[in-house]
Parts: sequence; structure tokens; C-alpha cells
Amino acid sequence: MKDPVFVIHGVANRDRDEFAAAVSALATAAGVDMVPVHWGDLGAKDQFIDAALPAYRTVPDALRDSETPEPVAAEYLAASLLAESIDEDQQVSQVDAAVREQLGAENDGEDAGLRDDGRHQLDADQILEYVREAWACTEWLCRTDDARLLRETGRSLAHSLLDEAASVGEDSYYGLRGGETDGDNRLRSLVRRRLNDLDRVAGAAVQAVGARLNHAVRSRFGPGTTRFLGDVLVYQRHQDAVHARVRQVIDEVHPDLGRSPDRPVRIAAHSLGGVIAIDMATATVPLWTESLVTFGSQAAFFHVCDPRGGQLTPYGGSVPVQLPVSLNRWTNLWEPLDVLAFAASKVFRLHDGTAPVDLPVGHQASTGMWTHSAYWNLPSVASAIGDVMRQNQPVRGLAEGRSSGSQQRAGTGTKRQPPC
Repeated sequence: MKDPVFVIHGVANRDRDEFAAAVSALATAAGVDMVPVHWGDLGAKDQFIDAALPAYRTVPDALRDSETPEPVAAEYLAASLLAESIDEDQQVSQVDAAVREQLGAENDGEDAGLRDDGRHQLDADQILEYVREAWACTEWLCRTDDARLLRETGRSLAHSLLDEAASVGEDSYYGLRGGETDGDNRLRSLVRRRLNDLDRVAGAAVQAVGARLNHAVRSRFGPGTTRFLGDVLVYQRHQDAVHARVRQVIDEVHPDLGRSPDRPVRIAAHSLGGVIAIDMATATVPLWTESLVTFGSQAAFFHVCDPRGGQLTPYGGSVPVQLPVSLNRWTNLWEPLDVLAFAASKVFRLHDGTAPVDLPVGHQASTGMWTHSAYWNLPSVASAIGDVMRQNQPVRGLAEGRSSGSQQRAGTGTKRQPPC
């Protein structure tokens, strides 16, 4: 009878019983005996994260003429709202098109005859000239390539200028028709002021929405982020304690397990658990591992960014890193939408010269967009683990799904899912 498969969890697993239930369900679905290795109590402390979150505040006076909106969320929104490459000619062109469209609509409207002898007829080319002059002085509008915002800016500018033109008397030197120096200056001044007003409104709106979003994201995801990043940081500093916990659980099954090639262990590991398994299998005094299945793991990413040490050499970019004989086989599963899953086959080579097997698992719509936790309930993952651990051979073709027998095995367990 084979020794059990030891299952190492990743980040943010604080509930020992919940993790044990998830492993039990996975064991039933995979058809192999499994032992949970829980180390979450050694992870980051997150109960006081609220003390480090900035307090949300509004900017109630952001639209006063004497002040400029404070950049509450400008940096936060830069990546999502402000374009990386701005074509000023294209921006102004979109504003100009909207101005001309609005001028034409007003001139053709039913109230056209109510205006004073066409005094509202404005020179669109002259407006365009003044828009170009003033555009570089805007703070927010000049940074966006959003077509709708630019179009609404042009429409609002034209509407404001038309209202101003209709409000002045026929004999006033403030008339806005072209050809009069005072009128030209008045038009230039109005275009500049209106663009400045629209720019300030856009900036205040962006920052208000951004501040609320920023606060909501911090408040809602702050604790989870702490568990995720915090556990990584804690593991980097306290590897020995985490490794000792893994060793303790293995020793409770049999103290000889993993201490020599005569009785290697079998491990399935999720997320950071895969990094732990690789670190232990490649350490100077290794955990001898016959078969390893990782899912949603970052071992290759971590090694490329910061070489792990032990028996591993740094990755130089062209030649894969040779894994020691203490890690016999490695199958690495990844879900297409899991941004925290990384490939291993380009970075590493097993001791026999073959690459670790990277296998995609098919995405299920029911898992939604956050798929890093979905592996535990995917029948294809359970089937792959079972096949590898029973036959000691990697299995290909997971993306197309597994047999009906595997589906039935997966349905017999209680579907409990750890946080990550």
C-alpha cells in the first residue's frame, strides 16, 4: 500500500478544519489517500489591518473658482483612465467635431429665428484655433483619449458659447462675431474659461469616483490582500518554521518518509504551497519527493525573480535550471484565468533532462473570474492528481476534461473551498 499524498495549502488558509474538509473532498474525488498539511497559523497576522488603511474623505470645495481639486486619486486612476500615449491633434479634432455638430444643431433649431439677426452664428474655425491654444493648459482633459468625454466637452463648450452670444446686445463690443478685435478677444477668453471650467469638473468627478473606489477596494480587499502578500512575506522570512511544520506532519505518518530516496514522499500543493514543496525538495538537505503536483503555483516565478538557493542555480534566461534527483517528477497545473499561476517547463529541467509537465485545466464559467481558488473543486484537477499519484506518470489533455468516472468521483466529496 502506498504512503498517503501530503497536501500543502497556499496563502490565506487560516481555518484548519475548513482546509481538512477541502482535502478530504479532493481525496475522495482523486481516489487516493491524502493528509492535509496546515501551516496557516504561522502566516501573516491580519486582525489589525484596518489600522493601516487611509480614511476616506471627500473634497467638498473642489469646484470653487479659487481652488484646484486635490489629487486624491490621480495616481490610482492613471493606469485605468489616463491614456499612455496622447495624440493632441486627435483630441482636439474630436472636440472640434462636437463643437461644429452642436453649432449646426443650434443654428438649424426651431428657435433660430428668435436670435438677433444671426448674432449667434459663431466661427467654428476661430473656436478651433482658441481651443488649440487653451488645450495644453488643461490638467485632465489633455490626458484622456476617452471619445465620449471629449465629445461631451465639445458639445458643452459650443452650447455655452451660443448662450453667451445670444445674451449680448447688438451694439455691444462684447459681440462674439469674427472680424472684431474686441469680439475675438472675448471669444478667446470665453473658450479658455469654459475649457478650464470643464476641465475642473472632469477632474473633480474623476477624483471623487476614484477616492470612493480606492476606499472601497482597500476596505473590502485589505484583509485578503494582507493574508496573501503577508503570507508570502512571512514565508520568505520564516521558511524554517513552515518547513518544520511540513516535516512534523510527515513524521507523524512515518519518520522515514522523505528522508532518503528509499522512501520518497508524494505531494500535491496549491499556490505558495507549491513553492514550499519545491524549496524543500531542492534544499541542501532535501525532502525526497517521488511525485509532485502543483496547481496555481508560483515556483518558477519566484525563482526567476529571486533565486531560491539550496541545490538550484539562478536562471540565466537561456538554459533551464537543473532540478536535483531528489525531485523525481513534477506536474504543474494552471487555469487560464488564474493570474497567480505560472509555467515551470521553460525555467526548470528534471534530473533526467525532461521538463516538468505544464498542463492547463479547462475553465468553468461557474468559477467566475477569480479562479485561483477554483482548483479544489475542478474534477480535472482531482483526476490529474489521482492519475499522477497512482501511476507516477504525468497525464496530458486536461483542458478537454476527464472521464465520466472522474466526474463521478469528484461529486462524492463535500465541496469546501479554502480562501486561496
